[in-house]
Amino acid sequence: MREKLLLIPGPSPVHPRIIHSLAQPTVSHVGPEMVEELPKALDNLKKIVFCEKGEAFIIAGAGTLAMEMALLNTLASGEKALIISQGYFGSRMAEICGSFGLDYDILESTWGRAVLPEELSKRLADGDYRIVVATHVDTATGACAPVRDYAEVLKRRDLLFIVDGVCATGGIEERMDDWGIDVVFTAAQKCFGVPPGLAVLVLSERAMGKRIRMERIPAYYSDLLRWLPIMKDPAKYFSTPCVNEIRAFYESTLIVLEEGLEPRFGRHIRTARALRSGLETLGFTFFTQKEFLAATLSVFKYPPGVEDKRFRSLYYENGVVVAGGLGETAGKVFRMGHMGNLSLSQVYFALDALEQTLKTIGYAFEMGSGRRAAKAILGE
Repeated sequence: MREKLLLIPGPSPVHPRIIHSLAQPTVSHVGPEMVEELPKALDNLKKIVFCEKGEAFIIAGAGTLAMEMALLNTLASGEKALIISQGYFGSRMAEICGSFGLDYDILESTWGRAVLPEELSKRLADGDYRIVVATHVDTATGACAPVRDYAEVLKRRDLLFIVDGVCATGGIEERMDDWGIDVVFTAAQKCFGVPPGLAVLVLSERAMGKRIRMERIPAYYSDLLRWLPIMKDPAKYFSTPCVNEIRAFYESTLIVLEEGLEPRFGRHIRTARALRSGLETLGFTFFTQKEFLAATLSVFKYPPGVEDKRFRSLYYENGVVVAGGLGETAGKVFRMGHMGNLSLSQVYFALDALEQTLKTIGYAFEMGSGRRAAKAILGE
């Protein structure tokens, strides 16, 4: 089958260097290769989220496991969390709390926007919370939350700030030390461009101190204190890690740092603007309010005469995979990821394939206008 360009909100396209790393022979999970590469991957991860002294963890699992680990290792029984939600995955955090009998409140925005800092400040005045959790970019709505502003609000309060960076970390700026973020968690398959399979977390010294003071938590595999000795010395054993996946993740961190963090963040912004300009020229509109648009993901509303399932099916036949809407947006929008190591040629291919799809549908537009609009943004 001809390879498709994967522009869903994750997994994202996998760089040839990462594919090559995955294809290497499997080595011992306590052997010299892991002893060398896992600590380097952890150090690189901390650089990417601007955390100097905290602890990083790379563990076999998915982003949902990272969510669970972040909560169970910071929220003690009898304490309450405030979950800031702008869509589908804020609700998932609440479901995880409910599954373990942990107390929480939700501060929720309408889909397509995010909670404002002043709304957070007002809610904090009305409740006794020990942690605040925010989704940086919600993959259902494409809304990017102002997490730096949230952190400013929280600096004046004695609580932990957890950021769900699943659709942001490595593509959008997250400065743990400077901003005052205590936990960032993510997954391998989004902005790092590695196939799914790893839960990734970084905890500040303050967050790790909280975990140590909590003593026992309602978890075994998800207990970060069981994993900490392995992160310090991969020659030790707790549970067999995804050897090839971790080595591929290490390669992905090298790609991120070789590009440079500021250039990488800037590239994500330019790519997002270019694709949005191309689709806007072709008659698509945004589901997300413009002030909350994310650099990693766009949610587009269809123009009249373009039906969801037929459009996505034809787009797939033309070589591009995008995702349908979730929840209340199902059938009304499609979601396009533009994160990780996406190249210029892939951006243009996506726009050309989209125009071919619209032509097949019989939708009226000027051929080549989408690509020209994108080129104007990218300065070509």
